[in-house]
Amino acid sequence: MMPLIMAQPGEENVIRKVGGSPEMKKHLEDMGFTAGSAVTVMNTIGGNLIVKVKESRVAVSKEMAARIMI
Repeated sequence: MMPLIMAQPGEENVIRKVGGSPEMKKHLEDMGFTAGSAVTVMNTIGGNLIVKVKESRVAVSKEMAARIMI
């Protein structure tokens, strides 16, 4: 397992675990970041990520991306 922030752009990965505080975890899960879901990093901008999850593109900060394990 590694954090999402280390994923290569364009490479599809599967979310293994979502960590962080209960509030952070709930927020990420509400955006579609759930264990077993496919996630693809589309682009990185200033350390933040644009990712495709559940057919949507979502921007996440590097702090949030560090809590999503693939």
